[in-house]
Amino acid sequence: MNEYVPNLRDLGGISVAGGAIRHDRLLRSALPLSDDRAPDEIVWPPKVVIDLRSEHEVEPVHPLSGNDVSIHNFPLLTALRPGVAPPENLAELYLLMLQTTSATLIEVVAAVAESQTTTLVHCSAGKDRTGVSVAMVLALLGASRDDIVDDYLATAANEAAIEARFQRVFGANRAVLPAQYLATPVEAILGVLDTWDATEAGAKGWFLNAGGTPETIEKLQANLVG
Repeated sequence: MNEYVPNLRDLGGISVAGGAIRHDRLLRSALPLSDDRAPDEIVWPPKVVIDLRSEHEVEPVHPLSGNDVSIHNFPLLTALRPGVAPPENLAELYLLMLQTTSATLIEVVAAVAESQTTTLVHCSAGKDRTGVSVAMVLALLGASRDDIVDDYLATAANEAAIEARFQRVFGANRAVLPAQYLATPVEAILGVLDTWDATEAGAKGWFLNAGGTPETIEKLQANLVG
């Protein structure tokens, strides 16, 4: 159908410590499909794909597989406590994500840091799992709170495209989610940033306490910032 990739954007140009994120290095989106296209200013397809969806969500073969594309799957929500009802709102979900899936989040950041080419981070909507992961990368690089929040909130303008993608992919089998899970509430990402800021040395301190390494942060800086 040659649709545009929903909720796609290049993080290039965001100011961080030492400069700005390079263009064509870090992309984020909702679920891409094999026949998707992207605006002319965005390199597509990416060479590295970091898929944050859980085992029951992923296809046997990723839609972007082939053409020397490297696919990495880090199921960021699989590690949430089994049998426990999901939180009532996204703010609680994001904090639970930090508490229970920090090791996976560290792996996601490390995969971004290792890549030296165009890298896409995505989940289904490109909003929650992707939003927290990208916020972690931006915070480690020294982006301002305002810029991190603005990037997160940019998804709100793409809700119709995300919904259309869900209808195309899932149709009548689409899971019914609480209405609040479909929103992009600023308090959700602010809760994440507050958690990191409350840690000694901020986001870097939280990352290191969770098992991340200084070498990963250095690689992020070297490969993403120009």
